[in-house]
Amino acid sequence: MLRKVMINAAAVAAVAGLLACSPVIRNHGYTPPDEELQTIRVGQDTRGSVRRKIGRPGGAGLFTDDGWYYVSSKVEHLTYHAPEVIDRRVVAITFDQNDVVASVDLYGLNEGRVVNLETNTTPTFGRELTILEQVLGNIGVITGDVFEAN
Repeated sequence: MLRKVMINAAAVAAVAGLLACSPVIRNHGYTPPDEELQTIRVGQDTRGSVRRKIGRPGGAGLFTDDGWYYVSSKVEHLTYHAPEVIDRRVVAITFDQNDVVASVDLYGLNEGRVVNLETNTTPTFGRELTILEQVLGNIGVITGDVFEAN
């Protein structure tokens, strides 16, 4: 009986170990399926008919409202590694000044560009301390607020 319990516990631990190493896939955003996009006709459909066919997007143009953008991403999370975008789809629908569809463009992960948001660091004055100096630097330092009486 004890041997059977040990074998079952080992099997459960092995399965749990395998499941812990499997990636978690998360989907973010929404892009209409290709079948719905094919119903949109350039030069014929208007902003209202596009809204009825596929709905309003999550984003529009920043400075002008001449385009609608539908964005979806598939992100893989694997153990302690940084999340990795494994698929991205962007549908850009632009309108002319009469609110008629001017173009329907589809972009994937290959057309994207990595944007470095941090190009410079702010300089600080003073000297850099090593980890050892930071740890040992506060030994024996007594401040007045520790011993103040209320």
